[in-house]
Amino acid sequence: MKEKGLLIVLSGPSGVGKGTVRKELFSQDDTAFEYSISMTTRQPREGEVDGVDYFFKTKEEFEQLIEEGKLLEYAQFVGNYYGTPVDYVRETLEQGKDVFLEIEVQGARQVREKFPEALFIFLAPPSLTELKNRIVGRGTETEEVIINRLQTAKEEIEMMDLYDYVVENDTVQSACDKIKAIVVAAHCNREHVAKRYLNMLEVE
Repeated sequence: MKEKGLLIVLSGPSGVGKGTVRKELFSQDDTAFEYSISMTTRQPREGEVDGVDYFFKTKEEFEQLIEEGKLLEYAQFVGNYYGTPVDYVRETLEQGKDVFLEIEVQGARQVREKFPEALFIFLAPPSLTELKNRIVGRGTETEEVIINRLQTAKEEIEMMDLYDYVVENDTVQSACDKIKAIVVAAHCNREHVAKRYLNMLEVE
């Protein structure tokens, strides 16, 4: 019996570097995760490609998908929708492949309700000062948006108890190393492997 894949959820406050860590993780040869591309209604940032970084949708298109129940999770953040297509995730897990989600904290809460067996990793900033510096350093946000993002970040950090592990994003490489180690450990978790061994005993 093929072991079912793990649903790996990487989340954390806006500006913490989720996208940067995810890109570095997937650029490494020993990464074997399937990346589930999220959908969003926000405008693409410079260098972002539709179908690679996100599926960029209009508000009307996104709301239609919500009505049809086609999203594993979705959230509104700073006036935009973000969400994860559900069919791709379920099919890939059944094939025994690990699926990696990089999503906002609101979305992670919904996934926790629907997929409690998923692996939840919270990416944390070294400090709120460093988080502000990273958001300001983007050069894409107004002062009002920066203030809103920081306030939201404080609220999201308080939701850390929804997660199984916390990884501090002090350096990108260190964060990637920790995430990979956590996934290896999760694959050895007794509950995750028990079904495969019980089936083995039945065959014997």
